[in-house]
Amino acid sequence: MTDSVKPRARAADKRRRLTTEAARVLHEQGVERTTLADIARAADVPLGNVYYYFKTKDELVSAALSEHSARLAEFTDRLDLLPDPRERLAALVQSWIDRRETAARHGCPTGTLAVELDKRADGTLDAEVAAVIRRLLEWATEQFRQLGLPEPDELAVTLVSAYQGMSLLANALRDPDLMARQGARLLRWLNALDATAPAD
Repeated sequence: MTDSVKPRARAADKRRRLTTEAARVLHEQGVERTTLADIARAADVPLGNVYYYFKTKDELVSAALSEHSARLAEFTDRLDLLPDPRERLAALVQSWIDRRETAARHGCPTGTLAVELDKRADGTLDAEVAAVIRRLLEWATEQFRQLGLPEPDELAVTLVSAYQGMSLLANALRDPDLMARQGARLLRWLNALDATAPAD
């Protein structure tokens, strides 16, 4: 490896660590309570270096949202390897159930950011968080479409709304079992959906 490549690789690694830790710390603490110093400390990067990569906290929040989007894309790509769309949707719900302890402590990573960023006056970052949620809706819509179900986009909204609701309640009540119970109800709902049933 040449000397010129090493600094670039180190810089890319620092930026990646900052972005990854920003996604985690912002989820756990929220935007307003999180400082650049918090993220620098979590990423083991000197605070002065943070400004080389991100001039403002908003730039770091935007990078964290990109991280959420990339993780979602990677996850749905793995789900797409499953042979059946109903199986893919069930695996998505099971992943929510599996993360119930985190949801009970901090809520949904994207949902909590959406609520917090919506309260800001500038309205720039809320469009970015909406794009992450829209990505999940579009993926779920495609699964329902492949199942031949009527109104697949509305079914996707029902599914994602149920997730956001159970995440919010599990967090508010600090009750991970609520997430497990509601997740089990969602799995039963998915199994009961019938492509031959008429639309309402």
